[in-house]
Amino acid sequence: MDRSEKALFYFDNHFNCAQSVLVVFAEEAGFSEDEALRIATAFGGGIGRQQFTCGAVTGAAMALGLRFGKGKEDHEDKKKLTYEKTVELFDEFIQKNGTANCRELLNGLDLNTEHDAIVEQNLFHTHCRKYIADAVKITGKLIDNTI
Repeated sequence: MDRSEKALFYFDNHFNCAQSVLVVFAEEAGFSEDEALRIATAFGGGIGRQQFTCGAVTGAAMALGLRFGKGKEDHEDKKKLTYEKTVELFDEFIQKNGTANCRELLNGLDLNTEHDAIVEQNLFHTHCRKYIADAVKITGKLIDNTI
């Protein structure tokens, strides 16, 4: 199972977009899947279902932080590199999808008050699954091309 398939498996099994993306990069960064799932929980639905930045993108940004981020003993260059990789992530995701805003990606529908319409339009399956796969592929490319 490749990273995208694994992420979609998690999403199809009741984990949010952020969890589904971060979990596929967790173990190679030294985190357990359970730790990654817990860390990313609050970022689903555009951060706490507020529909700001897409959870797939925030999960991907967290994965970039795990791989490239600046720790206590690291040089400032690691922060700069992480920011650069994050901008690349956003640029490519927006190029593919038009925006990184959760509400806009869900055709302007509100997760909290129009959930039934989202389900009726099958957007979790037709839209969110694509966003997850895109975020995983972009992140994988950003990580794998620098190892």
